[in-house]
Amino acid sequence: MLAMNWLQALVLGLVQGLTEFIPISSTAHLRIVPALLHWGDPGAAFSAVIQLGTLGAVVAYFARDVWRLAAAAALSLFRGDVRAGPDARLAWAIAAGNVPIALLGFGLRDVIEHQFRSLYLIAGMLILVALGLALAERRGEGSLPMERLSLRSVMMIGCFQALALIPGTSRSGATILGGLLAGLQRTHAARFSFLLGIPAIVGSGLFELPKVIAGVRAGELSAAALVLGLIAAAVSGYASIAFLLRYLQRHTTLLFVCYRLALGLLVAGLAWQGLIR
Repeated sequence: MLAMNWLQALVLGLVQGLTEFIPISSTAHLRIVPALLHWGDPGAAFSAVIQLGTLGAVVAYFARDVWRLAAAAALSLFRGDVRAGPDARLAWAIAAGNVPIALLGFGLRDVIEHQFRSLYLIAGMLILVALGLALAERRGEGSLPMERLSLRSVMMIGCFQALALIPGTSRSGATILGGLLAGLQRTHAARFSFLLGIPAIVGSGLFELPKVIAGVRAGELSAAALVLGLIAAAVSGYASIAFLLRYLQRHTTLLFVCYRLALGLLVAGLAWQGLIR
């Protein structure tokens, strides 16, 4: 993990928050921005833990939805019927949709922390998901609300979410893509993406937290810098959620497609020239 001061933690926290929910890949930007600034790679562990700041943002923004779904799931367990009502079905579908990323994340943890940090791979995934979003938009927006998703569709979207283990994919980008292919309305695809991501963010953040705590104890990162980064991620993450939901009410994802293509080509070119590592 990169030895980090408070300024670096603040910048990376802002980068995480601004890019976690917009479909341009936060993990890619947490790898690219330090490389451009010649700071070194902050590492997969820091990237996962700083997501806990954006977890606070999504829970705060969707507090009513989170409470309603959690209460419905708990009540369904008490009644012994996990399909008792649309909220309970959606809550358990979200849990099931996180199985693919949990299994692959645990099984591929060593690969994720090392081989998946390649700038060439990041550039390739930026471009690949951009093309996928462009094709999905070409098909046209669906009309399905997220409450009517079938378990099969949720599992498909969950498999798309698992692709986000590869930096450059974008968890929100992959799940919005999966949602569009499942026939969701564009804003519903984004909302479902945010709700689906809560268990994944909690799991990855808590799993990597001991490594970051070890870095704090070793003096590589101060506790104050870590807290500052988390706060920056939470505040900027909340703003990016509000922006994206408003934006998608009237626009397609074409802007993000163009940005991803341009960034992917730029990163590949800079890496090829040896200007970033």
